[in-house]
Amino acid sequence: MAAADFNWEDPLDLESGLGEDERMIRDAARAFAQDKLMPRIKTAFREEKFDRQVMNELGAMGFLGVMTAEAYGGSGLGYVAYGLVAREIERSRPTAPRPRRRNICRGWRPVKSSAASA
Repeated sequence: MAAADFNWEDPLDLESGLGEDERMIRDAARAFAQDKLMPRIKTAFREEKFDRQVMNELGAMGFLGVMTAEAYGGSGLGYVAYGLVAREIERSRPTAPRPRRRNICRGWRPVKSSAASA
């Protein structure tokens, strides 16, 4: 009996459940993390400082407010996109200073609450 192949990059086989749009979001977040974050992480970690420009670039890519509706300035992409973006950003280097996961969807609940009451 042959042993089953185990994919260490995707141990739960989440890839098979992603749609084309979700793959594009994941790929964009991965490219951003590798091309923009990785080169700066070692320096930021050594100097013990956070590069504020990272947050500006995350916002420009639409990765801040992923779950916030477009009407309120967010991307309106939902939970799956949020998880994919957070996973790729955190993959860049888990021990380095980075925006916390909550920053990716910051403002979603207050906006949703105020929109529902309006």
